[in-house]
Amino acid sequence: MTEDVKETFRTRGSSGGAPPAPAALAAKVRTLAPSMTRSMQRVAEAVAGDPAGCAALTVTGLAELTGTSEATVVRTARLLGYPGYRDLRLALAGLAAQQQSGRAPAITTDIAVDDPIADVVAKLAYDEQQTLADTAAGLDTAQLGAAVGALAGARRTDVYGIGASGLVAQDLTQKLLRIGLIAHAHSDPHLAVTNAVQLRAGDVAIAITHSGSTGDVIEPLRVAFERGATTVAITGRPNSSVTQYADHVLTTSTSRESELRPAAMSSRTSQLLVVDCLFVGVAQRTYEAAAPALAASYEALAHRHRSSPR
Repeated sequence: MTEDVKETFRTRGSSGGAPPAPAALAAKVRTLAPSMTRSMQRVAEAVAGDPAGCAALTVTGLAELTGTSEATVVRTARLLGYPGYRDLRLALAGLAAQQQSGRAPAITTDIAVDDPIADVVAKLAYDEQQTLADTAAGLDTAQLGAAVGALAGARRTDVYGIGASGLVAQDLTQKLLRIGLIAHAHSDPHLAVTNAVQLRAGDVAIAITHSGSTGDVIEPLRVAFERGATTVAITGRPNSSVTQYADHVLTTSTSRESELRPAAMSSRTSQLLVVDCLFVGVAQRTYEAAAPALAASYEALAHRHRSSPR
């Protein structure tokens, strides 16, 4: 790897955004906890579980409460998006105030094998709502706006995804095609790379991977990155491998994985929300061209939705 590319990694993927708002803190914990060390998880779980109590503690006090060190507390605060522990304490105080004003605390509802179907519906609906709320709270709107701007002016857009993420990639490209933009979804890793080689400045490449470590998605994004295309990562792990090749990182959230609710279910839900945000943003920016294109595609398909004469 050349020094130029290493330097690019340090500068292109950085958001430089403000610390997350108090409402986003719990969502950040749920999103990032799986990738933390066990000691950092203890700190994160403590601040999410008792924001009021932790807000009253010094960094030493929180370290003693969680059986960790002051350095671990500070590292956890920074991983959650805060410059230091003081900023995290302020967010905890704000979150505690919101909860005291009547906001319901987040809960996880596991589905049991013998649950009645009505309970399954209720639990899934709750988890979906929580996933969407967490994703919305943690989404960096500056990064989202920059990605929308790149898509709106792109010569072409390539989207990479495997498995459940591949379905989301297809959804995004279908939406972009309906407003007259050139977009391709790639789930075959070989075709993804051979198409990425053709990209250049003015094009956009989007990688969708919840884990952020799917090699078949990272490789074409890397190629697109090195060819000068604007690159976007939609991932549940903002510090994962895929982000080193991303100009813009859009973070998703998921509910806790269980036997009957694999991560692919909730990650798909949050990814679809991000995709819809991208699409609506692009449609807004290209409205004069997008509106007629949508109308034309609707009219072209309208006869397929009409009842056939008897």
